[in-house]
Amino acid sequence: MDAVIAVVALLVVLFLVFGAYVTVKAIGAAKRGVDRTISQARRTVEDTTLRARSFGQVGAAGELAQLRLSLRTSMRATQEALQAGVVEDASLKESLGLFERLSVHGHELDDELKRLERDPDRISLAERLPGLRERTEQITKSADSLRWSARDRARRFADDDLDSLSTQIDMEAGALRHWTTEPSSSQTPASATSATSWPEPEAHADKGAEQTWAEPSKESEQESERPAITPPAPQPVHPWQKKARPESTT
Repeated sequence: MDAVIAVVALLVVLFLVFGAYVTVKAIGAAKRGVDRTISQARRTVEDTTLRARSFGQVGAAGELAQLRLSLRTSMRATQEALQAGVVEDASLKESLGLFERLSVHGHELDDELKRLERDPDRISLAERLPGLRERTEQITKSADSLRWSARDRARRFADDDLDSLSTQIDMEAGALRHWTTEPSSSQTPASATSATSWPEPEAHADKGAEQTWAEPSKESEQESERPAITPPAPQPVHPWQKKARPESTT
């Protein structure tokens, strides 16, 4: 009885632990989903604000907004392309690692551009713009290079697979329509056929083969009536020959 109680208690404890684990995982997944949604919403709002500033403001403030928008758009597109491609192509892991290192410089530049947007010293900002523009172009150029290389690689694999598939389909279609064409190798010249095939039987052989057995003639009937062996002629009896006596039974 004690063993049964211990087993039941152990099962209850296991169920409680499992339920707590599932609850924690569900809460964590929900929290990550909420954080992801909030981050996407914040990013959308910030991108919209930067786009509005780049078109609505002039001078250093407008150019800073344009640099930030260009940097963020390029880095986000490259990240999505590499993360989607690494699932099917493991060789992109190295490219993804390089992008992560590039992202460190991108985040530093984005934070610096964001701080400069609130800087009231527009003269110093105008002096620093060429260097900021050069850094932004360098980072975005590297990100674009990684992104387009990954896309070219994926398109190359897709083209190779399509070419191979088209070749296999053409071969299968030809095999399914084999009755419409005769291969040249199976055609035998007339001379070769006449030389290797059996000769036609002669006319008289065919004629004889078609004839039935002829009825026997009268002579042949008479010959057939004769005995196979001719009986011997009677021997002449001479006077000096004695008659044979019958054997005595006494």
